[in-house]
Amino acid sequence: MSFARGVVLDQIIDIATDGRHLSRDRGFLKVTEHGTEIGRTPLDQIAGVIVHAHGTTWSSSLLVELAERGAPVVLCAANHAPKSVLMPLEGHHIQGARMRAQWNAKASFTKQAWKQIVTSKVRMQAAALSAIGEPSAPLEMMIRKISSGDRTNIEAQAARYYWPRMMGSDFRRNTSADRENALLNYGYTVLRAATARAVVAAGLHPTIGLFHANRGNAFALADDLMEPFRPLVDCTVRAIAAKCGPEVDTEAKQQLARLIATDLPLGDGVTPVSVALIKLATSLGQSFEAAKLTLALPDPPDPLALAGLGK
Repeated sequence: MSFARGVVLDQIIDIATDGRHLSRDRGFLKVTEHGTEIGRTPLDQIAGVIVHAHGTTWSSSLLVELAERGAPVVLCAANHAPKSVLMPLEGHHIQGARMRAQWNAKASFTKQAWKQIVTSKVRMQAAALSAIGEPSAPLEMMIRKISSGDRTNIEAQAARYYWPRMMGSDFRRNTSADRENALLNYGYTVLRAATARAVVAAGLHPTIGLFHANRGNAFALADDLMEPFRPLVDCTVRAIAAKCGPEVDTEAKQQLARLIATDLPLGDGVTPVSVALIKLATSLGQSFEAAKLTLALPDPPDPLALAGLGK
């Protein structure tokens, strides 16, 4: 088990050792093994719980407490990709009206929102490549061609250019593979959990996406909103693999979980990733209700900050 600390109110709890029991104890999440307590953390500080281990058990009262705080419990397969998520059914005081507005949003609105998200993602990818000394001009040219709904799939074109330069010419992104792919799976799971929490906190429903629409995907909207933040994971994984190798060990998990505390430029200041996600989700909820798109999307960090991730 690792307690990966972010900003004061944001921790990702990772359960990676078999046979642990999770319970609630006077405002804390308590972890025990064979009846002996081995760790605890305040429930109010938890952004999400990620479970990889076999034989993990938990109390119903703990799950209720986590749900009341909007903290998802993510169950992962051996390759660290999420397979199930426990999310609260309700949790925001204006959830009903906001969800109706979300459900009734016009296609033109969601397509414009997706255009802005893809633009932000490719801009972050370009900044990430530039920070590691790789040419970013082709991505910057692609940004100008992104259309409503990304009809010409610039996102995929950018990925084909981006991945060989970020991870090496032989790299292929494959969620079922090991090594760097497994590290990416874990990093994206951390990011997805924090985004799902932000979506629920904003009174939105995580299964109603802007672009992602797989019926079996409980994270559809979270998968949409996390896209601009993915290159932060990529930079971290690249550095971890170069420094320590591509194993998903405790140190690597802690490095990736700490990403939610990374400061990003947003508006006139900087804010941690976890807060930037909340601001983005809230701005989308407000946009749905006003039928006017105003998304709080982050700017890329400076090159030194990007190059320093994972080191």
